[in-house]
Amino acid sequence: MAEVKLAAQVRTEFGKGAARRTRRANLVPAVVYGHGAEPVHITLPGHDLMMALKTANVLIGLEIDGKDALVIPKAVQRNPLKGSIEHVDLLTVKRGEKVNVEIAVHVEGDLAPGGNLLEYVQNTLLVEAEATHIPESVTVSVAGLDAGDSILAKDIPLPKGSVLAGDEDAVVLQVVAAQAEEPSAEGAEGEGAEA
Repeated sequence: MAEVKLAAQVRTEFGKGAARRTRRANLVPAVVYGHGAEPVHITLPGHDLMMALKTANVLIGLEIDGKDALVIPKAVQRNPLKGSIEHVDLLTVKRGEKVNVEIAVHVEGDLAPGGNLLEYVQNTLLVEAEATHIPESVTVSVAGLDAGDSILAKDIPLPKGSVLAGDEDAVVLQVVAAQAEEPSAEGAEGEGAEA
């Protein structure tokens, strides 16, 4: 996974008014924490941060007052109406350190014929991976699966260097039979009235 570099500035103002002024300047308030260090309150360039967060579990290299920090996003708060980023929590990581992250589950292949439906019980998997080698997603083949079949977390092949961190017996995908529509009550009454 590529590392995205962002320049950060330390925040000295706090509260709603300060956060609004920061956002009007196209900056996003953020906090960096982890490894037992005191949290550092920073601002990040809004557009650059938005572009970086388009990649799931992106590794971000920050420059804060001449010091470098390696972080991953832990929580992103968005404006419910505009969708803009309001605040970000960033977790400090070190090269070689293992972290628990959720990665997307993608499927490939066609189900068995018969109008079956694929249901995502979970669309992410919790895995443990090295902070600098976090996989973006896993791909699962559903080719030939029929109604009643399911795929458990332990059945999904993980990328090299990743191990399952969640419940291995959790159902991730299941195939259900399509339900036929019942004839409408009006149609049945109409047939009897004609006779």
